Amino acid sequence: MAEKRRERPAHPMARPRPTRGAARGPRPLPPGEQFFTPGATGLRRRVEQRSAAPLVFLFQLPRWILPVALVVLLLAGFAVPSFLGGLAVLPVAGFVGWLAYMSWPSLGVKGRILRVALLTFLLLLVADRFGAF
Repeated sequence: MAEKRRERPAHPMARPRPTRGAARGPRPLPPGEQFFTPGATGLRRRVEQRSAAPLVFLFQLPRWILPVALVVLLLAGFAVPSFLGGLAVLPVAGFVGWLAYMSWPSLGVKGRILRVALLTFLLLLVADRFGAF
């Protein structure tokens, strides 16, 4: 009878839970063929090389931190009608512009239009908060 208990797998609730955070190590990078754009030269190559470390750092953060921070900054930009609201939206516009530039070669026409529209909206919001309109 004791032998049967050993053969059965433990109930999922009885198994030890995996630890969270740094104890289990960093999250592995997503699978992909290449980290850089093939054949890139000049500015694109330099930007991709300098962006590699920040991208890996952002990937290692918990998944919820960056979206929450960007939403908080964007909401602050909407809520504060002065130049402080524009200062809150500037990092969001910079981040969106940076990611749009990094992903541009792999995007289709619809993706490019969407990113240009979003960046235009954010820059118009910044300009409005700085008093341009």
